[in-house]
Amino acid sequence: MTKAGTTVAPAELPAPAVRLPRRRGIELSLIVLAVLLSVYGYCAVGLARHGTVPPGAAGYGAGLGVLALLAHLAVRFRAPYADPLLLPIGVLLNGLGLVLIYRLDLETPGDRAAPAQLVWSTVGVALFIVVVLLLRDHRVLQRYAYVSVAGAMVLLILPIFFPAVNGARIWIRIAGFSIQPGEFAKVLLAVFFAAYLAANRNALAYAGRRVWRLQLPTGRVLGPIVAIWLLSVVVLVLERDLGTSLLFFGLFVVLLYVATGRTGWIAVGLLLAALGAVAVGWLEPHVHSRVQDWLHPFATIEAGQGPNQLSQSLFSFAAGGTLGTGLGLGHSILIGFAVKSDFILATAGEELGLSGLSAIVLLYALLVERGYRAGLSLRDPFGRLLAVGLASIVALQVFVIAGGVTGLIPLTGMAMPFLAQGGSSVVTNWAIVALLIRVSDSARSQYDGREAP
Repeated sequence: MTKAGTTVAPAELPAPAVRLPRRRGIELSLIVLAVLLSVYGYCAVGLARHGTVPPGAAGYGAGLGVLALLAHLAVRFRAPYADPLLLPIGVLLNGLGLVLIYRLDLETPGDRAAPAQLVWSTVGVALFIVVVLLLRDHRVLQRYAYVSVAGAMVLLILPIFFPAVNGARIWIRIAGFSIQPGEFAKVLLAVFFAAYLAANRNALAYAGRRVWRLQLPTGRVLGPIVAIWLLSVVVLVLERDLGTSLLFFGLFVVLLYVATGRTGWIAVGLLLAALGAVAVGWLEPHVHSRVQDWLHPFATIEAGQGPNQLSQSLFSFAAGGTLGTGLGLGHSILIGFAVKSDFILATAGEELGLSGLSAIVLLYALLVERGYRAGLSLRDPFGRLLAVGLASIVALQVFVIAGGVTGLIPLTGMAMPFLAQGGSSVVTNWAIVALLIRVSDSARSQYDGREAP
């Protein structure tokens, strides 16, 4: 009550800071479930093939469990607010990939790939732990945009100086050791695209001339990033790595759309992709043969030459039906030399059926969705673009590979994330999950009564 007889409302107290749950217990429970499912699959293969549990089942389960636990402890210690689904999804997909490769190794005793894949998985988890522990803030990467693009260009050019493998120059082989540099280059290019577009998003969205319904940026702003993209695509076309070329193009268009908010870029991207696909399909013999196989998958059967890889893959999916033949009881090995890499999804489709294949696709969809969610929750443009770019890499890979082996689009030759044989691929995908972990931690911690570091 004041002297004038008026009443003054008491000062409002500041709202208490909301402490968000960290959800690390949920993550640990899901990791345990993922490891158990992987061990169950390993045992199911042994029971189906030999009638007994494989002697290495305990060691496989212990190894996968230790790796997953170490990764979980790194997240709990350094990224306590991270999304609890990202790491368990990576563990489950990686474990299932090891099971499928082990199952196919039983058909090729002279060419065992599962032990090497387990070693590469260990390297991938180790890289995951290093990234989570040492990268305190994802925004640090924005400072190294041009270093990233320089490194990506070097990695893309190196395979040109090495012999082609199956018609493509995408490998570096030295003394029996081989890596695929393009796998690492895609992460570096995602960092560069995100940093450059974040720094120039206003000029890209509002400057320049308007043509039809599309706001075209000035050449000074758009020129550098288009030049980098064109150079990378030209190099990949020379190396006949058309799958990665398509991936880079899709990544560029998606991030350009997210940075500017202009839907016209999607239409332009689809038009350019269609024109490029038609041109390369007619001019490049290797690609032209794949287009012909896609248009006429049963032509070799009609000609009395037996099924080709694509038709055999379609037979595997058909044989799986709804519930599958059971792990270890399929015949996808008839696909041939790429059954453990490009066509590993056919083994999953045959032995797990439509239900199991749908579950795998949903795992990928959930991984991508959590990446997009983390990006949308961030306040800084670079982190938003980085999260969307990394999640889009996974989405585009799954679409290109799944579409190719099911006959939806022509085959392009890429590795299914986590599932397929390939050390470079599994290491890179663990790095992607680690970066998404870091981004999601920043996204949630900014709402927990304190700003992200």
